[in-house]
Amino acid sequence: MKKALFLIGLVVVVLTVNAQTYNVNTSKSELKWTGKKVGGEHWGKIALKDGTVTLKANKIVSGKFVIDMKSITVEDLAAGEWNDKLVGHLKSDDFFGVEKYPESVLELTGSTPLKDGKAKVKGKLTIKGITNPVEFDAVQNGLTVSAQVTVDRSKYNVRYGSGKFFDNLGDKTIYDNFTIDVKLVADNK
Repeated sequence: MKKALFLIGLVVVVLTVNAQTYNVNTSKSELKWTGKKVGGEHWGKIALKDGTVTLKANKIVSGKFVIDMKSITVEDLAAGEWNDKLVGHLKSDDFFGVEKYPESVLELTGSTPLKDGKAKVKGKLTIKGITNPVEFDAVQNGLTVSAQVTVDRSKYNVRYGSGKFFDNLGDKTIYDNFTIDVKLVADNK
């Protein structure tokens, strides 16, 4: 009996000490962006090209997620002229310059221990070749992790309609912060 308990304890220690890496299932995962302006908002989706996350001792120790900026869509406008114009504008140099910067990258650098499926995650986000630190709360439910990441676009040289860079915008002002609602579904590597 003592030997069996020792072996169970040893397995638990090994599982909590060894790092475990997961691939993100890009077809089941979802990134939804929301941008707000005076008097309204727009939202859509962006595809995840690739992603991995590594857990060790009940913490996220690293991760890397590649976002396909060319895949950006607008979901709140019906298909047609206005939708096409907004998607084109978001892909232009006024916003994300996807021809020159087709990918954005989120690298995770660590987290607090998962407690009741929740952790505070730290990382670095690169948009348009500019990297800044990010921090957000994540919720784990099995192999699915959800989070809302708030991004200050002005830190990434996304200036169009920003009150930080232009005066007298009035009702044409677009708020600097936008959010990305993240749902990542992982596969065990």
